[in-house]
Amino acid sequence: MVKKSISYIWESLSLIIAGLWLVVRIVLEYFGIISDGNDRTTGIKDLREEYKNTNYR
Repeated sequence: MVKKSISYIWESLSLIIAGLWLVVRIVLEYFGIISDGNDRTTGIKDLREEYKNTNYR
C-alpha cells in the first residue's frame, strides 16, 4: 500500500517536472536563447521572424 502511494507520487512529480521543462524550453526557444536545430517542427522560428517583421506601434 505504501509502496503504491510512493509510486503514484513519484509518477506525478515526474509528469509535473516534464511539463514544466517543456514550457520553459518553448519560452527559451521563442526568445532565441536556445535552439535545438529543429525549429520547423515547433514553429518557433517562424513566430520569431514574424514578430521581428511586424511593426507594432
